Amino acid sequence: MPKESEKAQTSASMASSSSSSSSSFFPDVWTWIQNLPAITQWRKDSMSICICCLSSSQPSLKLSISKNPQSSSLSFSILADYNLPISLWTSKPFKLNSKFTNSIDEETISNLFGNFIEDVLNYCPNRTTSFLRIPQIDSSNNFKDIFNVSFLTLTFLICIYEAPVDLRSESLNGLKNQLACPRSRETTKLLARLVGSSLEEQWMRSVNLAITNWIVELQAMLNHSIKTPSPLFSYGVSNVGLWKVQLYCPVIAMDVEKSTNPPPDERIFNVSFLTLTFLICIYEAPADLRSVSLNVLKNQLACPRSRDTTKLLARLVGSSLEEQWMRSVNLAITNWIVELQAMLNHSIKTPSPLFSYGVSNVGLWKVQLYCPVIAMDVEKSTNPPPDERLWFSLNYHQLEGVIQLNYKVIVREKWVDVMVNVDNIRCDIIRLVTETLMTERGAGTSEKHFPSRISLQLTPQTNVLTVSVTKSSDNPTREIGLEKTLEGSFNPPNSLGLKISAVETMTTTLKPWKFEQSVYGDTANLNWFLHDSVDGREVFSSKPSKMALIQPKAWFKNRYSSVYRPFTRQGGVVFANDEYGETVGWKVERSELGKVMEWEMRGWIWLTYWPNKHRSFYSETRRLEFREILQLTLS
Repeated sequence: MPKESEKAQTSASMASSSSSSSSSFFPDVWTWIQNLPAITQWRKDSMSICICCLSSSQPSLKLSISKNPQSSSLSFSILADYNLPISLWTSKPFKLNSKFTNSIDEETISNLFGNFIEDVLNYCPNRTTSFLRIPQIDSSNNFKDIFNVSFLTLTFLICIYEAPVDLRSESLNGLKNQLACPRSRETTKLLARLVGSSLEEQWMRSVNLAITNWIVELQAMLNHSIKTPSPLFSYGVSNVGLWKVQLYCPVIAMDVEKSTNPPPDERIFNVSFLTLTFLICIYEAPADLRSVSLNVLKNQLACPRSRDTTKLLARLVGSSLEEQWMRSVNLAITNWIVELQAMLNHSIKTPSPLFSYGVSNVGLWKVQLYCPVIAMDVEKSTNPPPDERLWFSLNYHQLEGVIQLNYKVIVREKWVDVMVNVDNIRCDIIRLVTETLMTERGAGTSEKHFPSRISLQLTPQTNVLTVSVTKSSDNPTREIGLEKTLEGSFNPPNSLGLKISAVETMTTTLKPWKFEQSVYGDTANLNWFLHDSVDGREVFSSKPSKMALIQPKAWFKNRYSSVYRPFTRQGGVVFANDEYGETVGWKVERSELGKVMEWEMRGWIWLTYWPNKHRSFYSETRRLEFREILQLTLS
């Protein structure tokens, strides 16, 4: 003879099957409760029914009813049926009616239904207190279905927020299918009308908040979109002279037709964590772990995918945080290189010798670049090497550069003109440590490299008709004057002599920075050279004489404070449109109209060090190279 609980569970399953054509995953809880034997006939203090029956290897969800003989009350619980069951939800205790001590009366059922509603509404983030009207059970022919769907919804929310991980996935998929079936959706409409408009809104906010949290979790785990249990809930009301449609939908479940900005990319999260791990490994990891780990992280950071993602991250955080981010990274790289050079006594490849990215906007190309000075190639240097304090000052800086070019497209009758000119070129040498540390361990903040040459090449990746420049080669004025001086001197005693000599002097007016444009094939070359103000030599390819190094009034002494300085006070340079705005133009065939043209910008920047205030004969020149692809639309 079957046990009482088995009879009740069988009756509930049969009722569920007869009332719906869909699979009977979720039992008819109402019928199960109604068919329970008299409480006095229970062999144990609780009765239960499986509400999510999973595979045999996994625990299931159960609804349990427990009696408390001492207080003559009942309570309902949702359990995760492990060897030691875990309670996920428990109702209020319900006092048994003295007239119906042997069975669960209608008042208890009504209060239990109210408990379902209240606990669903408790998940609403901005709940307001509203009166909950529970109808008489016999006043609605659909109350059984409303009762079941309210408990189904509560179970769905409990499973999202409370269920263990190994139980959640399969249970939620089953509950999702039950909630999304036509019968459940129709019954939810009846429930919405039953509770009233205010509680209806709070109910749907509770449900859609849970759905949103579930989708967010699944997207993070599965990396693809999922079908929601209710991407849209709506119902219509036809009244005298009025049609009304009410609808609710979580935004995350709506289809994306178009977006102006790229959606958040999990790659940004991953590369930010990768960068943090790289820094932690440099500063915190034990010595026996660091070498192998840093080499692996270096390769990951240097791969094209990570570098492209870091560009997205740089644009995401904004220019101010971008600069701080790169200074943090490049300080760590500098410290790592310093340590390796001390250990291995030779130069190494860095994980990011140069970080740059290009932005193509309407009428503007911009390239942003960062590079620690220690990672730049040394083109030439003098002996002896710098002392320890000067070495510290020179290495703990980074180059920060911005290259901005304006472009304009002019459509002619037989061709298209693309005109490009300089908007801004800025190069700054930024220290990576505090001023105090630079003074204590280094040779002071004024000992650092300065830009000595900048070279840009701009090449269209599509065939063009011609290219032209507007900057002529320099033809400087030379002022020649003749000065005669009379010099008298006594020769040895046996003779008297008078010498006359004529001295010719030349004066040439030149600026310290010389700008040149040239063309090679379809490539336009833009070059800025810094020249020695004494002998006119190019600084990047020469070195100062020893006489100049000991002269306090040499042009490179006190170079950041002199009124004649060729740099900003911070030691950088700015080439702007006012002085270097000459145009380079390309003629393109009209057949290219409407197409997107790619342009390659290659560049080289030279940094030179000549002693400023520090007493030293050391000098050096370093160089970096970058390449970016930019775009413009011919229209």
